[in-house]
Amino acid sequence: MNTEPTLVMIPCFAGAPWQLDQLTCLQGRAMRTLRLPDGVSELETLADFIVDQVKDLDSYVLIGDSYGAVSSIAVATRQPKGLKGLVISGGFAKSPITSPLLKTLAALAPFFPGPFYRQTTLRVHAAQLASSFDKEGEIPWSTRKSRAFFIKETPHNAYVNRLRSIEKADYTARLKKINVPALILTPEDDKLIGKEAAGTLLNGIKGSQEVIMPRTGHMFRFSHPGAYSLEIRRFLERASL
Repeated sequence: MNTEPTLVMIPCFAGAPWQLDQLTCLQGRAMRTLRLPDGVSELETLADFIVDQVKDLDSYVLIGDSYGAVSSIAVATRQPKGLKGLVISGGFAKSPITSPLLKTLAALAPFFPGPFYRQTTLRVHAAQLASSFDKEGEIPWSTRKSRAFFIKETPHNAYVNRLRSIEKADYTARLKKINVPALILTPEDDKLIGKEAAGTLLNGIKGSQEVIMPRTGHMFRFSHPGAYSLEIRRFLERASL
């Protein structure tokens, strides 16, 4: 009888389901993913949605990337019965938007759909996601690929709603409620999130472990899926999950 928990992958800000076949070191494990709803502008409402998506599972591990990480944190702080582990990659407990440029763009984004969203908002967003290591990846990545991904997967209203959901969200004080083994996967170069975010998670989640993946950037799930999935597998083995 297979008692391994199901691995549930929670999407990044784009909202698109993960490509599970790229996670080469996790093949053979039970996995599922989902698409984030476009119309949700509160993280607690999104947590309700995720809980509903896993209600049929007796045991599961949440694996959240970037925005999916804070969404997974929102669920984990509730201490749901079936949750056995947590993986957070490129994650944060409160809004990482600190630069004046990004704050201005976030304020303007709701009022400018269409060409402005595609040509300006998403170009700036893609530039913030970029790293000098992206082109070295197993799947070479670029700002062009990031922008094209958002254009394809993320309607303007979904982008705005997700921005709104993190503006005032702060789970820092609630991290202590997380009571399952937790892995914090951190890219070496992440100018969008910054080093402080990982430190906050590591200090706030009791017994959590951090692995810094060398020569990777914020988009490491896309550019280095094999190495990324290997670190998750190692964590699951260490935690006997």
